[in-house]
Amino acid sequence: MLPYLFSRRHQPTMKFSNFLFPESKTPEGDYGVIEESLREAELSEQLGYDVIWLAEHHFDGGCAYVDPTTFAAAIAARTTKIKIGFAVAQMALHHPIRFAEQIALVDNISKGRMIVGVGRGTAYNFYEFRGFGINPDEAHEMLLEVEDILVKSWTTENYKHDGKFWQLELPVLRPQVYQKPHPPMIRACSGLESTLEMAREGRPFMMNVQSDEVTKNRMNQYRETMSAAGHSDEIVAKNVEDSWVWRNIFVAETDAEAEKIGVPYFKEMRAYLQTNRDRMNTTEELRVQASGIVGSARNSLEHGVIFGSPDTVSERIRQAYETGVGGVIIHFRLGSMPYEVSANSLKLFAEKVAPNFKD
Repeated sequence: MLPYLFSRRHQPTMKFSNFLFPESKTPEGDYGVIEESLREAELSEQLGYDVIWLAEHHFDGGCAYVDPTTFAAAIAARTTKIKIGFAVAQMALHHPIRFAEQIALVDNISKGRMIVGVGRGTAYNFYEFRGFGINPDEAHEMLLEVEDILVKSWTTENYKHDGKFWQLELPVLRPQVYQKPHPPMIRACSGLESTLEMAREGRPFMMNVQSDEVTKNRMNQYRETMSAAGHSDEIVAKNVEDSWVWRNIFVAETDAEAEKIGVPYFKEMRAYLQTNRDRMNTTEELRVQASGIVGSARNSLEHGVIFGSPDTVSERIRQAYETGVGGVIIHFRLGSMPYEVSANSLKLFAEKVAPNFKD
């Protein structure tokens, strides 16, 4: 442990979580990776992590279990304390009532451990939208409509909805959600404007991989915008506490070992994601992709991954800690990294990094 503790006045202990985002390069490898991911969830609970976050990606092996709702049920049955969240479920790919039922069921199985992380869907994997017959240009509008449906389906009887994408009549949702009035719902925000939209609405948010400087500036603007919108100091503090930032992390005993082992897996992971896009997106979709900035922070060694000894990783985590954000969503198993290697990193973080940020 470091010889000192980092402190944030009037801030609770920082939460740390494991982002289960397991890559499987071939169909033959899917079963093994899925089994190892369930073991990793159990290990995360044993090590004291706060949340298991689940992703959603389809058709490319980038996320072996593909469906976060089904996988959440499996994790709920094999754990007892750790919370289970989505980072994120792609709302354009789900029927809202089916999704509401699934969440209610897993919330009951887990006895109230669900966190419903929602987003519009992938920004660059256009083939995922095509596979479900969805127009990606409508994905954001669909997200907004789904959010409204979810809350009302969990809290309203004889609910009727007449929207752009869905026309629904729901006598009552069964089973009812375990958490009242409903499980916490949090939206992923890839850009500044969507973050400030959450601030104006007085809601927490999840931030994708960004540089430490961008994270600091965005958190400051998030607070300022929330206050300017008339939200009380207590509401601002609670939403900051309930917000999360994503970091890719690899911990080893020494900096040299972390660089030697972790960095190649990170580079290979990023290359594999881009290879899938080049292979499965159409020429026009690739042109649209090229017109934007495709995860510049996520692709760089400087900002996209934190690697090193426990002391080195703690120094980098301190940058996020001092912004006041409530928790870090940590992707430990980078790309095709073997389970035993990522499990060792998971243990080192829990035992030698996390204690530096406890009150």
